[in-house]
Amino acid sequence: MDISSMLKPRNIRCEVSAGSKKHALELLSEALADAVGGPTAGEVLEGLASRERLGSTGLGSAIAMPHAKVAGIEESAAALLKLSEPIEFDAPDGEPVDLLFGLLVPERISSADLETLNEVARKLRDPQLQDKLRSSDDPSFLCTLLVDSLGPAGTPH
Repeated sequence: MDISSMLKPRNIRCEVSAGSKKHALELLSEALADAVGGPTAGEVLEGLASRERLGSTGLGSAIAMPHAKVAGIEESAAALLKLSEPIEFDAPDGEPVDLLFGLLVPERISSADLETLNEVARKLRDPQLQDKLRSSDDPSFLCTLLVDSLGPAGTPH
């Protein structure tokens, strides 16, 4: 699972206004549907919402990693939403969320890819990375930052 092939500047939305968790997931679904091509935003939203019902994808520290397995895609896709105002997200620390890093993965995800997802979630919890993400609204810069920071598991960054 290669972040550089999954995330492009066009899939990064900054200063997005979302009044609720549901609205944020709808907006993220649109960005992910654009990123992956194939499933509609409605189908992506259904996958994200289904995963959220199992438990919040809030990681703490005002960041969430909504993700879903989606039928009919061969490659994983990612998107980032930077919200203009934090929203309640049922995160484990109770903090509202202002950064959402969304992922779509094929239905037949490998165990190595699952491990990579866990590594990405761990890296997203880094306060320095979060500060850098919050310091810019330039999609190209944010994309490069995420690709460099969330590169392949086991690779120093």
